[in-house]
Amino acid sequence: MKRQKRDRLERAQSRGYQAGIAGRSKEYCPYQSLDARANWLGGWRQAKEERGVTT
Repeated sequence: MKRQKRDRLERAQSRGYQAGIAGRSKEYCPYQSLDARANWLGGWRQAKEERGVTT
């Protein structure tokens, strides 16, 4: 069970990162769950930092 949860959260972060690289807004986040949303936003922020864009 823990592995499945971790995989979902890792996927959320990866998708957030991809959205950030693509220049999408953080309002685009499709997740409602707090854990998944937090990971998605973490990936999104990381991508924005790497692109040199401030939030």
